[in-house]
Amino acid sequence: MIPVNIMNRKTQGRQTQKSRRDTEGKLRSYAFQTAEELFACLSSAQTGLANEEAKNRQDEFGKNVITLGNKNTTLHRLREAAVNPFNVILLFVAAVTYFTDVVVSSKPDYLTIVIILSLVLLSSLVAFVQSQRSNAAAERLSQMISNKADVWRDGRPVGIPMDEVVPGDIVRLSAGDMLPADVRFLVTKDAFVAQAALTGESNPVEKFSNVGNQEKDALTDLCNIGFLGSNMVSGSATAIVFATGNNTYFGAMAKSLSGDRAKTSFERGVDAVSRLLVRMMIVMVPIVFLINGLSKNDWPNAFLFAISIAVGLTPEMLPVIMTSTLAKGAVSMSKHRVIVRTLGAIQTFGEMDVLCTDKTGTLTEDEIVLEKYMDVHGEDDARILRHAYLNSYFQTGLKNLIDIAIIDRAVQSGLEGMLGAYSRVDEIPFDFSRRRMSVVLADQNGKRQLITKGAVEEVLAISSFVELHGSVLPMDEETRRTALSTYEKHNANGLRMIAVAQKNEVPGSGAFSVADERDMVLIGFIGFLDPPKESAKYAIAALREHGVRTVVLTGDSEGVAVKVGGKVGVSTAQALTGRDIEQMDETSLLAAIKTCDLFAKLSPSQKERIVKAFQTAGHTVGYMGDGINDAPPLRQADVGISVDSAVDIAKETADIILLKKDLMVLEEGVIRGRHTFGNIVKYIKMAASGNFGNMISVIAASIFLPFLPMLPVQILVQNLLCDFSQMGIPFDSVDKEYLRKPHKWETRSIRSFMAFLGPLSSVFDLLCFAVLWRVVGANRVELAPVFQCGWFVFGTVSQVLIIHMIRTAKKPFLESKPSLALLFSTLAVAVIALAVGFTDLSIGLDMMPLPTSFIPWLVLLVVGYGLSAQLVKKVYVKRYKEWL
Repeated sequence: MIPVNIMNRKTQGRQTQKSRRDTEGKLRSYAFQTAEELFACLSSAQTGLANEEAKNRQDEFGKNVITLGNKNTTLHRLREAAVNPFNVILLFVAAVTYFTDVVVSSKPDYLTIVIILSLVLLSSLVAFVQSQRSNAAAERLSQMISNKADVWRDGRPVGIPMDEVVPGDIVRLSAGDMLPADVRFLVTKDAFVAQAALTGESNPVEKFSNVGNQEKDALTDLCNIGFLGSNMVSGSATAIVFATGNNTYFGAMAKSLSGDRAKTSFERGVDAVSRLLVRMMIVMVPIVFLINGLSKNDWPNAFLFAISIAVGLTPEMLPVIMTSTLAKGAVSMSKHRVIVRTLGAIQTFGEMDVLCTDKTGTLTEDEIVLEKYMDVHGEDDARILRHAYLNSYFQTGLKNLIDIAIIDRAVQSGLEGMLGAYSRVDEIPFDFSRRRMSVVLADQNGKRQLITKGAVEEVLAISSFVELHGSVLPMDEETRRTALSTYEKHNANGLRMIAVAQKNEVPGSGAFSVADERDMVLIGFIGFLDPPKESAKYAIAALREHGVRTVVLTGDSEGVAVKVGGKVGVSTAQALTGRDIEQMDETSLLAAIKTCDLFAKLSPSQKERIVKAFQTAGHTVGYMGDGINDAPPLRQADVGISVDSAVDIAKETADIILLKKDLMVLEEGVIRGRHTFGNIVKYIKMAASGNFGNMISVIAASIFLPFLPMLPVQILVQNLLCDFSQMGIPFDSVDKEYLRKPHKWETRSIRSFMAFLGPLSSVFDLLCFAVLWRVVGANRVELAPVFQCGWFVFGTVSQVLIIHMIRTAKKPFLESKPSLALLFSTLAVAVIALAVGFTDLSIGLDMMPLPTSFIPWLVLLVVGYGLSAQLVKKVYVKRYKEWL
């Protein structure tokens, strides 16, 4: 007989394949339609949709988001909170208890069953509330950042959130934009699209508006179709949306993905700890079951006891503690204007020990000012400004800060009037391999002119002539040296230099391409000043104090990078350029990154390669950037950091978004990440060491006692009380010393912690057993409820105490105070345990109240345990140079 779940998976697989085939069929049909047929089919027009019609389509097609199952619904979170191993075991114990206490008992007793079911309800409720709060926090944070799409609505262009795009929308696209849906291109101009997320193809693909496809072409090779999940690298385009959300090619493909994404270091660490604790449980349970079954000849109770021990050894509150800690961390970071897109990135953020950052806007003011416009000799020449202005004004791609600075300066100089004398014929957009862009203009007489601006080396490479004192001369070694000397002089003074060239020998018709950028006339340079931020130097010093090395990766020239780096405290003793990196093999690059903190004139792929080299060397790398050229290194880094003003593709790739482009904000985020990680480690080390100690204690008790040291229901209640005492951990403070350096998940550290603290708790458990057996006199089977009550109280109170011993490497309460939330949760549980142990409440858990003579012994044991833990802490720190 075939299992139902396998049949379901096969059915779902067939349905997914059919859905994908249907989606691909629809996409192909749109690729071969004319513009008129497209408008008719999608009930749209060149001027876009009316707002009312767009709202109706939103109701019909839903939000433009991909949903894989309903994993973020309230019902799903409720099910996850209620259905977990802990509750399953509790319900199993409840069922057996119902049979023994009600069905076969002469005096039915419902109290134990009510308590167990109350525990199920209470633990599920806490988990559900924490999950709801975490989800609400994530929703609020995600609303603080959003990518927008430029569409035509009611006949005019407007920016709308990407999830509001509907089929039939006319969208405008330019360099840096993400494609908001599956689209058919209507108008394109040198539109290059990166489809690596869909095809793995690293090089951008040019898209066209004409119907030039072949029936045999692969879907992703259709030249007039763009897909959700890709982004514009250069050029511009207008397109019509024909599929959104799950109906897109990316949506259909996402449903069929069988493999999960690679796990983060955070997830790998949690998995390693979980495996360690599960292995402990697997070893422990059979041993306890056999010892109690053989020694007491009561196999049903031995089985229930072993199962309860398994529950006691499982840190079932770990997901709740982790989720609430991370959510608390995300909300706290948002107050520092740091938005976390994925909760797991918080820990990686705190783990980061190398921060690679772009220069512009992070180390500098991000307010580029045009400082000089000069001829090849370095003399002021307004003609250079005019040509640069025409280039920047008439280009249709993404206007960067340099374009804006040129336009602003030209307006101040009164050059706006000259625009009416020219019209744009064509353009050759910027890309990061050429590092230049050109426009073709025609004056009122029809005379054409090609104007190019870009990186100095790249413009020099296509210039065959140079203009000197009004004369056009061939570019020979002497004139080239003159031009380079002017460039290098001003570049060394901190000016960001770009070259301007032009030519009049331009074809009268036909499309223009990169091939036309040749035999240019170099006419001069423009120098920009982007002064270093006052705060950058202090921020880099603060990051260094917290164990984070700052490395500058910039596409800017070496001279500017060195100048700025020196002013903000980045080491400039060694600087490497993209050309140097290109000539290095992996071994040489690994050696270079050990000492070099400044890399200049880098391409996007070279930035990505350097980030990868740092990772290979064992570092946890963060990358901060906001441009199109930053997308590859952002994706490669362990934690990608961008800003809210970044281009769409940079924001979409990043794990963390800064609402303020400032390294000081980043430093605060790093501290909060470490704070969050520290609180999670507290819980895990507490759980692991406590469980290891309980293993030893339970085995010893099972061997030497004639009765069970605690009944299953007592273990479960104690376990739940101890879990609730730790609910204040997400809100706890962390020692400043811990925050000074990054920390990684270390399973070895947890093992050594268990080896020290676990046996210590067992020693005091055995001392407690001795007091109960000899002093209290609970040494007969009929007095087993007294013995069980004594260990229940001591175990709970000592566990509460050990929280405060473990949470800090210092002296608790005196040198390091807990948060009020943790103090309240631990104090409340201790009071409850004492109330149960010394009153008739204990009867409800099948125990007997403890005599008051046990109180001084309890105090002595608890104080002795606390002092011993502090002593062991000193020995541990001395040996391992760490505590948490």
